[in-house]
Amino acid sequence: MERPQHEIRAAYGASTITVYQAYSPELGLPAVREGRFPAAWKRSRMTWIKPSFLWMMYRCGWGTKPGQETVLAVEITRDGFEWALRNACLSSYVRGLHPDHSTWQHRLKRSPARVQWDPERDLRLRPLPHRSLQLGLSGEAVERYADEWTVSFRDVTPLAHEIHARVAGGDLDAAARLLPEERPYPAEDGLLAHLRP
Repeated sequence: MERPQHEIRAAYGASTITVYQAYSPELGLPAVREGRFPAAWKRSRMTWIKPSFLWMMYRCGWGTKPGQETVLAVEITRDGFEWALRNACLSSYVRGLHPDHSTWQHRLKRSPARVQWDPERDLRLRPLPHRSLQLGLSGEAVERYADEWTVSFRDVTPLAHEIHARVAGGDLDAAARLLPEERPYPAEDGLLAHLRP
C-alpha cells in the first residue's frame, strides 16, 4: 500500500509519543541521568524533534557526527505534541496553502513551532518518496517542551550502533527487526491541515 506523502509516523501510546534528538554526551547523558535537560541546554535556541528514528539516524550519522554522539528517545505528552502542531507554521512558503508570502512570513515569525517535511529514509539512509515530519520548537514551545511535556529520556545510542552494525554487515532483516515500531499518528480534527503542502 502506498504511503501518504505527508503523514506523521511515530512510536506512541495512549498519552505519549516518542521523538528523537541527538546531542553531545555533555548534554545528552545528564538529561538521561536527571530526567530533564541540564542547565547547559540552551532554551534560547530552536530545538528540532523528530518522530522518525531513521530520519534521526540520517541526521546524526547513527550517532557518530560530532556533537550528536548521544541519541535520545524523548517521550513527551501527546497533548504537548499536538499543541505544537496546532501552533506551528510551515518553515517554507507554499502557494495556495498560505494567502500570500507576507502573510506566511508574519505567521512564521509569530509561531512558537515550525514544521519541515523531509524525505523519509530507509535502513541505508537513502531517501524514500514519502516525507517525515521535523518539528522545530522555539520560545514558548521550548519552555513547554522542557518543563511540561517531557515524560522521560532514554539513551538509544547503543540501539543505533547495533542497527547500524547489522546494516553494515548486510543483514537488513535483522536490522529492521530492531527498529522501533512506528505507526501512522492519528491526526484528527484537521490537526495537519495547515501543515500539509
